[in-house]
Amino acid sequence: MSSSVSSKYSLGYSHLLPPLSLLSQDLLHLQERKMVKFSKQFEGQLVPEWKEAFVDYWQLKKDLKKIHLNNKNTASKTQTTSLANNLLSSIGKFSLFGRQRRDHGVIQVHKNLAASASKGDLYETELLEQFADTDAAKEFFACLDMQLNKVNQFYRTKEKEFLERGESLKKQMEILIELKTILQQQQRGKGASAQDSKEDASISCTISCEEDSVKDRTEPQLQDSSTEELERNDVSFSDSPRSDDMGKSTRKKREDGKLRTLSGRVFSCQGKNLRINIPLTTPSRTFSAISYLFWEDLVNQSSRKCEPEGSKLHINKSKLHHAEKMIKGAFIELYKGLGYLKTYRHLNMLAFIKILKKLDKVTGKQVLPIYLKVVESSYFNSSDKVMNLADEVENLFIKHFAEEDRRKGMKYLRPRQRKESHAVTFFIGLFTGCFIALLAGYIIMAHLTGMYRRQPHSIYMETAYPVLSMFSLLFLHFFLYGCNIFMWRKARINYCFIFELAPTKELKYRDVFLICTTSMTAVVGIMFVHLSLVTKGYSYAQVQAIPGLLLLIFLLLLVCPFNIFYQSSRYRFLRVIRNIILSPLYKVVMLDFFMADQLCSQVPMLRNLEYVACYYITGSYKTQDYGYCMRAKHYRDLAYAVSFLPYYWRAMQCARRWFDEGQTNHLVNLGKYVSAMLAAGAKVAYEKERSIGWLCLVVVMSSAATVYQLYWDFVKDWGLLQLNSKNPWLRNELMLRRKFIYYFSMGLNLILRLAWLHTVLHSSFEHVDYRITGLFLAALEVTRRGLWNFYRLENEHLNNAGKFRAVKTVPLPFHEVDEED
Repeated sequence: MSSSVSSKYSLGYSHLLPPLSLLSQDLLHLQERKMVKFSKQFEGQLVPEWKEAFVDYWQLKKDLKKIHLNNKNTASKTQTTSLANNLLSSIGKFSLFGRQRRDHGVIQVHKNLAASASKGDLYETELLEQFADTDAAKEFFACLDMQLNKVNQFYRTKEKEFLERGESLKKQMEILIELKTILQQQQRGKGASAQDSKEDASISCTISCEEDSVKDRTEPQLQDSSTEELERNDVSFSDSPRSDDMGKSTRKKREDGKLRTLSGRVFSCQGKNLRINIPLTTPSRTFSAISYLFWEDLVNQSSRKCEPEGSKLHINKSKLHHAEKMIKGAFIELYKGLGYLKTYRHLNMLAFIKILKKLDKVTGKQVLPIYLKVVESSYFNSSDKVMNLADEVENLFIKHFAEEDRRKGMKYLRPRQRKESHAVTFFIGLFTGCFIALLAGYIIMAHLTGMYRRQPHSIYMETAYPVLSMFSLLFLHFFLYGCNIFMWRKARINYCFIFELAPTKELKYRDVFLICTTSMTAVVGIMFVHLSLVTKGYSYAQVQAIPGLLLLIFLLLLVCPFNIFYQSSRYRFLRVIRNIILSPLYKVVMLDFFMADQLCSQVPMLRNLEYVACYYITGSYKTQDYGYCMRAKHYRDLAYAVSFLPYYWRAMQCARRWFDEGQTNHLVNLGKYVSAMLAAGAKVAYEKERSIGWLCLVVVMSSAATVYQLYWDFVKDWGLLQLNSKNPWLRNELMLRRKFIYYFSMGLNLILRLAWLHTVLHSSFEHVDYRITGLFLAALEVTRRGLWNFYRLENEHLNNAGKFRAVKTVPLPFHEVDEED
């Protein structure tokens, strides 16, 4: 019975599960791979953000182990009385009339009706036979019932949420189809006019009420209804206070969070009162919203009245196209959530089967057939609403977004991951060996020629070395990002969901290591050739273009339009840099401000880039006038501005997030970057005029900025230093098992944050050029940022898990409103 049931549930749902990014293997292999324990596979396959809602398989195993230990202790006692018990039990099976008595089960599971429909039915197990340790058995079945009730309630809550989302999406789709039909009719009616063909076709609808200003229009942030449902039912999936904290923050965000939109006007079209909300994600929409704000609030405030005949609202094709993209993305996220719920259903069923099989093996009683019937008939396993909705979403998506092409539609709904190739690992090892060999040769040659020793005027250190320093810092940072990816995957941190990366195009850690080793091999090889030519007697005028050509080649590869060298990742990087530079015009997402934080640690690299660009663009490399860029006032001012730009961009992102969400926490974060800019300004002034006054100002401003930054690192970004935490000075939930790693990381972050003391102490290595010391300190800051990255995403992941947020909630464009509204 148990083996057939196990095979049934290992194969029965495999065709329903989409290839999700965090499900590393097909669930079909879950039972075939006997060498790996089920608990490890269960932990590796579950949805990380819903871990608290899954069956606590590990706690059930602990309770089962108690029963097993008690059985061993009583085994010797039962052997002496086994013969008498068998005789009595065989006699007791017959009644006085010679008929066999009906044999009852080991347990009986009672189904209690819940007080509210949202909670569903509750199950409670009654022991009908005596176990070796009744207390341990009662504790086990109490935990088992609690897990079953928890799974049923979470499934019911998530199912309700997805069904409501599906209904709203179907209404959105109907409105979109209706508007597109009207647009096509108008296009056919105006097709004969040449003037109309040049204009952007639009739909004219009547505004049914006074236009709302952008400032007053809000779109509530859509939250997972699971958290709200659990709050109403007074049920928590965790004993820790994190669920309460997340609930409070969710309520606060729901009250305070506001998303300004470009068009929130209520209009009547085809008998429906609608409002279209287009998020301000691009500069054009942002400028339109700002101009609308000024016009409505400053110029035309007194004359905003509804006209009796109604005014015309034009919805052009671009708005409809954007609305269609929003609805398409919402369908994809809904389908992903339904896939997660199927996985949740299947894995929990397997967990119940496994633990019941272990119970039968330990106690020698037939509990599995009885309890499994209850599990199979429970809500999470018997409800087919998710299956039906998934099929309906597939059909709608294929019909409206894939031109009836099922293969094309499933590429969006079930994207396949790239298979990892062994060739990548081979080339990583190959280029690593080449890099080490070339670096050793370069260091030996530089030492023999004395290039890195202190010299009053060294052309090589002024011209070629900044290029090597810039690439070293860049690819060190990239290498640490690869290490972050490796650790995030190992700790089951869903960085793809946090960064909103496509599972088919994301860079794996092996890809990052390959890019780093290949690039640094090329950089060190070319710099080795350059240094060799210099030592052989070639003049600097003859070989000075080599470092500039190296930089130019990398820039051309970065913007190469051909589908080579990870084109999607290169273009994603360029888009993020564009969003950062044009802050606050673009809507800020996690990847944008995460990358801006990385730039704050790369100020030395940016200054080297500015200097090298000036050196080659102005043609100074031809005359060896490397001091021109430092003498020219406008270039010198630009170099100082580069030191402020990353902090300015990050401050503007905080301002934009405050504008979008309305949370004062972003303004406090903005103050942190303002303090960093003031500290950087004090350092620049001290470099110009080294006086005691400026030195004191540097110490005061840098100390204040450091305290500000450390507080924000530990408390806000990492979520540590929580009061009343079960882990002293940390937080309740930790992704890493060893606590000392967190304490060590906090101490290391504190030490590396004090690198600015170098400016005050003027320390340097003996007989080594000051630029080497600067590179070493810059590398320490990059290392600190790599350490910061892991804990920043760990905290973000725990926030998502606290809200059971595993899929992105895409805002919908069309909103029906009542006539009263």
